[in-house]
Amino acid sequence: MEDIFVGRLMSSDVVTVRPGTSVEQAAELLRDNTIGSVVVVDENDRLRGILTSTDFVHIVAENDPKDESSVMDYMTEDVVTVGAQDSVQEAADRLITYNIHHLPVVDNDDHVIGMLSTTDLAAYLSGVEDPTPEYTEATRAGSS
Repeated sequence: MEDIFVGRLMSSDVVTVRPGTSVEQAAELLRDNTIGSVVVVDENDRLRGILTSTDFVHIVAENDPKDESSVMDYMTEDVVTVGAQDSVQEAADRLITYNIHHLPVVDNDDHVIGMLSTTDLAAYLSGVEDPTPEYTEATRAGSS
């Protein structure tokens, strides 16, 4: 596989919220935008945290879903990130090492410029690699 940089695969239309945003508003953003995470930024648009769909499972399980909690109460503050010039291999290694599905892409000043997800990587790989023989055979058998 050719060397490729994160900037080529990342989504640049990142949905952001402020730390004081309610978890209900953040959940609506996830639903309305069909995304798996929102990035929490401060008033200077610098990365403060991330709140993912997995976090919402914990929020609902542990709390009244309509309480007035803010994303700051639940966001991950030690966010694993990548840069646009990092290799996709390096990004994939971070996803696996930290068992995460979303990597905010930041510039040198911690401004969020994009998002790389496992879905982005899967989409890239599906366009590059041929389906496995088992998948192809199973598909043919199922369509007969």
